[in-house]
Amino acid sequence: MIQLEKPLRLAVEADAVALAELINFAGEGLPLHVWTGLAQEGEDPWEVGRARQADKAREGQVVVIDFGNGAVAGLNGYGIGAEPEEIPDDFPVLFRPLQELENQALESWYVNVLACYPEHRGRGLGSQLLDLADEIGRAEGFSPMSIIVADENIGARRLYKRKGYSEVAQTPCAKNGWNTKTENWLLMIKPLS
Repeated sequence: MIQLEKPLRLAVEADAVALAELINFAGEGLPLHVWTGLAQEGEDPWEVGRARQADKAREGQVVVIDFGNGAVAGLNGYGIGAEPEEIPDDFPVLFRPLQELENQALESWYVNVLACYPEHRGRGLGSQLLDLADEIGRAEGFSPMSIIVADENIGARRLYKRKGYSEVAQTPCAKNGWNTKTENWLLMIKPLS
């Protein structure tokens, strides 16, 4: 991992509440829909999400921006290998289109989650995290960067275009009971210089 300087830091388990909220913002509500399906009878779906995010924090998979009062924005991602992931018949319907797009972004560093609390938007935090993603991608030996975004998330799409990403593919969103305005998922790729 590259060196992080304030206000950037690795997420810790105590950030789980914020991380669950941030990933739900980034995922247009899809994470909460999934957590609801995973929750046992009487279990709060948010607790499912918080537990999953606490695991990611313990594994050092998330970087946050924290000005001293807790995480206000976050980033996680990973390198996509040279071979496409197999999509078996029993692959979850909601995630099939996302995996199909990831399979078109081979050998890239994939920005899986980039999110900011609404009250902190417009302050350049997303740009700062995307710059960090570029650094991580370079440090891990990846040339292109990739990200998937909902077609109706105009603000995020505008940010990604400003940062050098271009739309290269799209696939219809499989709603499968998820209440969303998203019609298509868009794959955007950026070459690293």
